[in-house]
Amino acid sequence: MEALILRLDAPLMSFGGVMIDQHGVIDRFPGHALLTGLIGNALGWRHGDGERLVALQARLRLAARWDVRPKRIVDYHTADLGQPKMKGYSPGKEPAAWTTRGTTEGRGSGDATKGTHIRYRHYWSDGLMTLALALTDAPGPSLTVVHEALRRPARPLFLGRKTCLPARPLLDPVTPVATGPTLRSILSSVPRWGRDGEVLTGQAACEACWPAGEGGGASRRVADRRDWRANLPTGSSLRIEGPLATGEEPA
Repeated sequence: MEALILRLDAPLMSFGGVMIDQHGVIDRFPGHALLTGLIGNALGWRHGDGERLVALQARLRLAARWDVRPKRIVDYHTADLGQPKMKGYSPGKEPAAWTTRGTTEGRGSGDATKGTHIRYRHYWSDGLMTLALALTDAPGPSLTVVHEALRRPARPLFLGRKTCLPARPLLDPVTPVATGPTLRSILSSVPRWGRDGEVLTGQAACEACWPAGEGGGASRRVADRRDWRANLPTGSSLRIEGPLATGEEPA
């Protein structure tokens, strides 16, 4: 198996979880939808490329570990929905906002469109993650094409929300591609980094996740997939979570 090795390092990272209220919660590890969007953005794809994004998401395989454990922070947001720029407008006047579909959309006149809207956005702060990314054999971009796209992305990349800009290039500068029998073994063999990107020696057990069926740890089902054609969250994945020793072949 061949995999790309990514080093995710940013002041803030946000791996979106299931959101049911004003709290934008996060998962401990990035999911399939997040990485699909990241790669699609690097390739220059758009939201309208639903079929291609769905196909790419189905091919993704990943394993990730925290080399430097992050801290959770919560950002407090308020939005005054009563401001003129936030209100709905009658036909023929300037609309309220632009959408991701490239069109504008106004607001109605109900009670929910007035007053102050309070939101909480959760983030991982000051962490450093190593991620192994593979693709199954199916029609679509090859690992080489994805490698080149991440090296020279068509657009700026972010790790979750658009405020989460990477602090360094995503690909490992020494070993951007690694091979092994499983993603778990590949991730275990990749050197661990310290806070400043230095290689750390000695054995360590890092908090990690890897595909189900590769042994060890406890299984967990996560809602991490998206129907890109309908622009709605749907579907889940089964993964293993647990400690992963670095620098040795896992048992």
